[in-house]
Amino acid sequence: MTMAKKTAQLILGDGTVWEGEAFGADVSVSGEAVFQTGMVGYTEALTDPSYSKQILVLTYPLIGNYGVPGDDKDELGILKYFESNKVHVAALVVATLSEDYSHCRAVQSLHEWLKKEGIPGITGIDTRALTKNLREHGCMLGKVVMFGTDPAKVPMEDPNKINLVAHVSIKAPQVYNAGAAVKITMVDCGMKLNQLRCLCARGAQVTVVPWDYDFVTNNDWDGLFLSNGPGDPAMASKTIDYLKILLADMKSGKSPLKPIFGICLGHQLLSLAAGAETYKLPYGNRGHNQ
Repeated sequence: MTMAKKTAQLILGDGTVWEGEAFGADVSVSGEAVFQTGMVGYTEALTDPSYSKQILVLTYPLIGNYGVPGDDKDELGILKYFESNKVHVAALVVATLSEDYSHCRAVQSLHEWLKKEGIPGITGIDTRALTKNLREHGCMLGKVVMFGTDPAKVPMEDPNKINLVAHVSIKAPQVYNAGAAVKITMVDCGMKLNQLRCLCARGAQVTVVPWDYDFVTNNDWDGLFLSNGPGDPAMASKTIDYLKILLADMKSGKSPLKPIFGICLGHQLLSLAAGAETYKLPYGNRGHNQ
C-alpha cells in the first residue's frame, strides 16, 4: 500500500512544534509524549499496554524495515509476536519510516498496520533533538494534528488523570495451561503476553484476573503475580487495598505465606501496599538494549 503524502504536526505542551509527514491513520490525537531507545521491537512496544494513551517517540533512526507479523497463536491460544491484542499507543513518532519491509514473518507494513488500528504516526522528525527536549523538560503532554485540522480543536488531554490500569485490564478471569501443577494468579494491570508465555512454558497454570479482582478471598493459588501497566499506580487503589489485607493476613498467620511477585507497576503496587510512597520521574527508562 503506497502512502498518500500528507503533513502533520506534533505540538508539545512547552509550545514547540515538530512538523513531519503523516502515516498510519488520518486522525488527530493527544497524549503524553515519551521516548523509547530500543533498536528493535517496535511491534512489541506498540502493543505494550504500558504505553496506553502515550505518544511514543522511537529514537532508533529507521523504523518499519522488518514489517509487522501476523496474528499467529501458540498451542494455548496466546499471540506469538505481540504483547497484547491491540496497539495501545496514542501515536507514533519516528525519524525515518521504511515503506519497504523484509522479514519471513511479515504480512504487512507498519503504515498499513497502524492505519487498520486507527493510530496516527509522523515520520521525518528529528527524534534526536526531540528526545533531548523531552530529557530536558521531562515527559510532557502533546498532540498530533493532521494537516487541515485546527490545532485548537484538538484538546490537550492528560492521560495521567485517568485510571489507565482499569482501561487496559482484562474484564473477566481467563485460565491458561489448565491442569498444570503450579497455580499462578496473574493480576492484569496491563500485562505483556510474554509474561504469560514464560509462566506457562515453565509449567504453571495461569489465571489472568482483572486489576480489581479479590485475590484475598479467592486464594486458590500458589503464587501471585502483579503485572506491569500504565499510569499512576495510586489509581489502582482496589488492588492496593487487597494487597494490604493479604500482607496483613500473612503477617498475622491468618493466611499461609505465599510468594508475591510484582514487576514494574506491579512492584510499585506492592510497595504502596507495604507503606512506601511513589512519585513520577521526569522521564522513565523506556528501552531494552543490553
